[in-house]
Amino acid sequence: MEFASIMHVITRLIEAVGVAVIVIGIAIAGWRYLTAPRSLSSYGNLRADMGRAILLGLELMVAGDIINTVAVEPSLNSVLVLGVIVLIRTFLSLSLEVEISGRWPWQGKRGEESVNRSKTDPSADEDVV
Repeated sequence: MEFASIMHVITRLIEAVGVAVIVIGIAIAGWRYLTAPRSLSSYGNLRADMGRAILLGLELMVAGDIINTVAVEPSLNSVLVLGVIVLIRTFLSLSLEVEISGRWPWQGKRGEESVNRSKTDPSADEDVV
């Protein structure tokens, strides 16, 4: 078996694992929703769990696409197609992250101070010696 065919099989396996993660994750999220006691946060938890499963599956699929493009079909056309796929999946990932957490990925967690506090808050410089 030559290198390109081995890499093709590996990329298909990674993509299949990505699809399985999405399907199994959604099934687990649905099961947790159906068996959990009803509360105001039940629907939000369902959406967050489903979003996490989709995000993880998308990351695996992007990894498979990258390996396929670099190792199996290194042509200008396949690199352009990979670029478009990565852009679309990145947009989906960002959208899902905002839906899950309610903030942009580069923002600090709610209730925490900004990493760049010293740049915006002059009182932060008072402690610096």
